[in-house]
Amino acid sequence: MIKKIGILTGGGDCPGLNAVIRAVVKGAIREFGWSCFGIHDGYDGLIHGKGRMLDSSSVSNILPIGGTILGTSNTANPFEYASMRRGKLVKEDLSGQAMGWVKKWKLDALVAIGGDGTLSIARRMQKLGLKVVGIPKTIDNDLSSTDITFGHDTATQIISDAIDRLDTTAQSHHRAIVVEVMGRYAGWLALHGGLSGGGDVILIPEIPFSMDAVIRAIELRTDIGRRFSIVVVAEGARERGKGLVVRRRIESSPDPIRLGGIGQTVADEIEHRTGISSRIVVLGHLQRGGTPTAFDRILATRFGSHAVHLLRRGRFGRMVALRNGRISDVPIEDAVKKLKLVPRKHSLLESARSIGTSFGDERE
Repeated sequence: MIKKIGILTGGGDCPGLNAVIRAVVKGAIREFGWSCFGIHDGYDGLIHGKGRMLDSSSVSNILPIGGTILGTSNTANPFEYASMRRGKLVKEDLSGQAMGWVKKWKLDALVAIGGDGTLSIARRMQKLGLKVVGIPKTIDNDLSSTDITFGHDTATQIISDAIDRLDTTAQSHHRAIVVEVMGRYAGWLALHGGLSGGGDVILIPEIPFSMDAVIRAIELRTDIGRRFSIVVVAEGARERGKGLVVRRRIESSPDPIRLGGIGQTVADEIEHRTGISSRIVVLGHLQRGGTPTAFDRILATRFGSHAVHLLRRGRFGRMVALRNGRISDVPIEDAVKKLKLVPRKHSLLESARSIGTSFGDERE
């Protein structure tokens, strides 16, 4: 019997989180009469006892609002909680402390909303006795077992809108403009955003690029009178034979590498080798913010509603998923065991190549 559920949002924020929270709270209260408890700042709140009760009024009018009313953290891990002691980084297992708050709050189950890191932790918490249901969230769209995650459509639209605006200034000044977007290991954002925005060159992590091929693509445009180019680069894109461009490291984070700089490297090479004036725009956290698209609002609502019904049916350890247009669910372990990358023979790659888009490889 479930009477009270906890809800937390972990990892990076993204548009649609509030829509999910709203759907879970309203569905739990209206359909089953459960109480809902919002945990603040992801797993950091579960470790340190931060949270508040949520009712229907708590989630009123949050559907179109970006971010998360609960706050989030992409560093707190109950099993490897990092802190500085006497100038030294120490990691300790505070999962028992987190479970203590679960008992104190009298939570019967937890809805964990996040990406692979958040859901992997949720799976480990379930082994300690916490009943868990997961909801997939990442603008990168790199979670396995679901066709798409909420937040991705909004981020793609932001990239597309940005390219539309940069395209006109690139034409006016006869420049090459490099747009660096998120996507550490998966190129879905660069692919979808670049294709919808009409990017001339799209560089993704799954296809190591040749700078020679990029230059050829730009010079070919110049030869046919197109005196400008838009190059969309995922932050995890890398030149063949070289590694990722790392901006800095945060050792206290579960994933300490922070990427950034590949866009500047590409822009500098284009200007040096072609003489074409080049500029770099890093969209960064713009892709995470703002109002979710209609698609993401609907998807988030469907995910939240289904999560409540999974709890009701005792289907714990499952993640809500969209598969072939239908809402379903899969074991959390299946969703997080590997990243969903862009296949080399994906139909979108072929469609893009057919209209002349370069991916910086030797097929051009």
